[in-house]
Amino acid sequence: MDLPPLAALRSFALVAETGSLTAAGARLNLTQPAISRRIRELEALLGVALVHRGANALRLTEEGARYAAALNRAFGDIATATAALRGATPLRIRAYTTWALRWLIPRLPRFRALHPGQEVEVMTGTDPAVDFAREGLDAAIRTAPADRPPAHGAVRLQPVMVAPFASRRAGLAGMSLLGSRVRPRDWALWHQAAGLPPPAAPLLFESTTLAIQAAAEGLGAVICSPAFVAEEVRRRRLVRLSRTEAPTGDHYWLMLPPGTPTPRAAAFRDWLLAEAAPPTPASDP
Repeated sequence: MDLPPLAALRSFALVAETGSLTAAGARLNLTQPAISRRIRELEALLGVALVHRGANALRLTEEGARYAAALNRAFGDIATATAALRGATPLRIRAYTTWALRWLIPRLPRFRALHPGQEVEVMTGTDPAVDFAREGLDAAIRTAPADRPPAHGAVRLQPVMVAPFASRRAGLAGMSLLGSRVRPRDWALWHQAAGLPPPAAPLLFESTTLAIQAAAEGLGAVICSPAFVAEEVRRRRLVRLSRTEAPTGDHYWLMLPPGTPTPRAAAFRDWLLAEAAPPTPASDP
């Protein structure tokens, strides 16, 4: 048996859901007469009256109510299957531990809201080499100088800026300097930007996340991106020790596999660029 046109079925289902030709038309960007015409064509094809048309109201016939319920179940199954299909392959991202934990993951609910059903898998690592095929990655985040992208086609996201933070407001003299083995030169770069003499050798942790935790426990001052400790500063577990925010010369870069990106990778790229864009300055009233 040939099925009725999908457009007519969808129109009728929306009329049944909203109880209004006008509301159904608004959902489909169609006029009320166009929706009415689709319903009449569907009734003619089926040989059954689906709606009672009154002067000021529209209601379903008994047959129409049963048919609408069946259509709603069918469209629901289609929606569920489509969401499952889109999310069958997770979006796999490799990034630095601290950037993933303190910048990316807090923002991922916004990505999921825009792309419901798309699962996201975040892996961490510091290896500068990225083998997209072997690791099954859709995207990777790396740091590199602003004028030397880590790979052809890499997209620059944001500069790596650093400042000092500690659990109490005090001078740096006599405080242990805490940092990451991934970025061992950040304290020297910050001292240079602040016009201070070279610092003593810092105590380096496996990741900036560990150094931040050590600073929050009172073990010294950590050098890191202010964005990474925004929550600790808000909760007063850390305080900023200087207004100087030093550029390191590095940027975060987004890398995608060679060739045309998959739809999920393209969606992540577009969303990430919007999230990483600097805020637009407020205009004068």
